[in-house]
Amino acid sequence: MPITGAAKAAFDYTAVGHVTVDVLPDGSRRAGGTAFYGALQAARMGRRARILTQGVAGEIEELLAPFAGELELEIRPASHTTTLLTAGTGLARRQRVLAWAGPIEEPVHIDSAVLHLAPIARETPGRFDGHAGFVGLTPQGLVREWTADDGEIALMGISAEALAGVPERCEAIVLSDRELPTCAGLLATAVEDGAIVAVTAEAAPTRILLPDDRGLLIEVPAIEDPVDDLGAGDVFAAAFFLTLAEGRAPSEAAAFATAAAAVRISGSGAGAIGTLAAIEERLRAVA
Repeated sequence: MPITGAAKAAFDYTAVGHVTVDVLPDGSRRAGGTAFYGALQAARMGRRARILTQGVAGEIEELLAPFAGELELEIRPASHTTTLLTAGTGLARRQRVLAWAGPIEEPVHIDSAVLHLAPIARETPGRFDGHAGFVGLTPQGLVREWTADDGEIALMGISAEALAGVPERCEAIVLSDRELPTCAGLLATAVEDGAIVAVTAEAAPTRILLPDDRGLLIEVPAIEDPVDDLGAGDVFAAAFFLTLAEGRAPSEAAAFATAAAAVRISGSGAGAIGTLAAIEERLRAVA
């Protein structure tokens, strides 16, 4: 997968992954998926953000209509849009796959300062071409499996087929501590090759694994009135990748990303994703 570095790109941030229909316990439907949450965070930080996804175009466009002026959107056609029945929060969250858009059609052309590989259901394409100045990965979708009978999502090891969709060059990886055991091999190789890894653990400190075998712990300040944490990890990843790509130190990037996630959790839905000013205000408040 020849993704080479880029000095000047058409987009500041490109997310590749399924935009989902999230069906909530009350039957309401809203847009979801790491690609959506991450790209919207990038846009609200003032970046030119693009989503490359796959599904039913009309359905996805309707879901994203409230955010249409903030994002560029490319939709590869599919018979279904990936649809997840979602219940619970944090460690108690459970999801079922009601419909799947399938692997993203190849090849995928990239022209972006930051490329965020954002699979949520084993959709990462195996072929990319073009240019990316910085490549980040959130591997949760590589370790998810679900049964045909009830669609219940479980975490499994990364298959050789899934690894085929991971570029050789990867500057940073973000995952949760729940996903860590299933990603051990991937992370060991990535860190050895120079990647920075952030392991989030909800309210517990975030661990940063560095290529020189050092580790950092980044405190997560308490959120007084949390409302909704869906997509908070995706927001963290986008903010982390963007600030690392700017040249900030991993500790500074992680603190900034933690503040971005806190802003998101303090409100309801994707509309609560914060602007650059809101994130910086949060940073000052907890300094």
